Amino acid sequence: MAQKSIWAVGRRKTSVARARIASGSGKITVNQKDVKDYLKNGDHLVKRALEPLFILEARDKYDILLNVSGGGVMGQVGAIRHAVARALVAFNEALKPALKKEGFLTRDNRMVERKKYGLHKARRGTQFSKR
Repeated sequence: MAQKSIWAVGRRKTSVARARIASGSGKITVNQKDVKDYLKNGDHLVKRALEPLFILEARDKYDILLNVSGGGVMGQVGAIRHAVARALVAFNEALKPALKKEGFLTRDNRMVERKKYGLHKARRGTQFSKR
């Protein structure tokens, strides 16, 4: 029988992460690189991205392949976290209550407000001058 693998999508700001999860030895790849090579700005980013695995104490039970695009580093970390949590639930439904309690299954829908015409930024107007 072929190994069971599940795909899930996670999003944050303008970043999108697609995660494929399968039973394995704990190998995590992001865009054909090791997760520590991809998120090399700090160990805290890796820990935050893989927080669902650390909460479940399942770091060495699953192989995860991630495709990430768009946004910046923190947006991509949030998208990875969301995708991993959704993939874990799709792989094993019994994990849902623990992940839902921690808030990993809720998509953070905060986006950058668009720039309006006549303003410098979304809300910043021109500086007032009496002259």
